[in-house]
Amino acid sequence: MIEIPSDLNKGLVPLAFLLGDWAGAGVHDFPGSEKCNFGQEVSFTHDGRDFLEYTSHSWVLDGDGGKVRPLESEHGFWRIDAHRKVEVTMTRDDGVIEIWYGELADQKPQIDLVTDAVARTAAARPYSGGKRLYGYVKSDLMWVGEKQTPEVELRPYMSAHLKKVVTPEDVERWAKALPDDMPDDGIAFFK
Repeated sequence: MIEIPSDLNKGLVPLAFLLGDWAGAGVHDFPGSEKCNFGQEVSFTHDGRDFLEYTSHSWVLDGDGGKVRPLESEHGFWRIDAHRKVEVTMTRDDGVIEIWYGELADQKPQIDLVTDAVARTAAARPYSGGKRLYGYVKSDLMWVGEKQTPEVELRPYMSAHLKKVVTPEDVERWAKALPDDMPDDGIAFFK
């Protein structure tokens, strides 16, 4: 269910499907790096201004799904204009700062992004750009990332399937929003 908070900046309504806390797992595979399954927590928040704040933390998973060690962390800001053009500024824990541009698909909650600018610290690994695809599919957030380096052509390196994290406050808010004429047995609701 996509909720649009009453205090969300009106220009951000097309990105409302991203809002909230998400958690799930995915696969990481890129030449020169360890191939692994990873866990991920992502958060998209807002404070009424014209951007969404984004944080992502991922970690390597062992064969039983337990956390082994951190994999990647990102922090950024997402904006959208009246023509559905999306811009993202992102800082990554490995010493990379990126500017991404893309657009929100017509008639569906899907965003294609490509890097426009990349800055790296001296300690950062080689990296020259990437692409990302985010989509809201059957109430889940899915994404795939591609990257390239001077030695490796653009190719997929990470993808994840994330589920919305439900808090007790969410359940309370939804319960208060139920109509007063709900059937007692619940069965009539489905007839």
